Amino acid sequence: MTRTFFTPMFFYGVQRAALGLASGIATFFVLGTVAAIWKNPLFIRMVPVSGFELSLLAAQSLMIGVYFAIPVTACATRSASVGGVIGFLGIACPVCNKLLVLTVGPALLMQYFEPVRIYVGLAGLGLVAYAVVRKAAAMQGRSISFG
Repeated sequence: MTRTFFTPMFFYGVQRAALGLASGIATFFVLGTVAAIWKNPLFIRMVPVSGFELSLLAAQSLMIGVYFAIPVTACATRSASVGGVIGFLGIACPVCNKLLVLTVGPALLMQYFEPVRIYVGLAGLGLVAYAVVRKAAAMQGRSISFG
């Protein structure tokens, strides 16, 4: 069998695959509930869901599941953590985020942050994807660099 970059990712065992699946599902439901992507009794969304949030949430949950399924040292933990937080800011209701409201105010959030929220979410997804690739490369003893 020819070894490719992603070959080891599919041969690391049932336990890691189960961990990745559970992490992805938990991420989807926890972030979706906290961001009030769907109606729930715990959180109320002040800004209606635009449509991209659910797709972005599913993609981010998939990437986080893959990240947890790859067994390696904590080489890409910072990228995955920052990507997860930035991705959450991209899918969450901007007016419901108390930290952002206290920092810049609701009027500025709606005027400046709401139009670029999808790009913030995509940037978070990109960071998590980078962490997955970096972790997969470290699993094979490689390093990745840009430039």
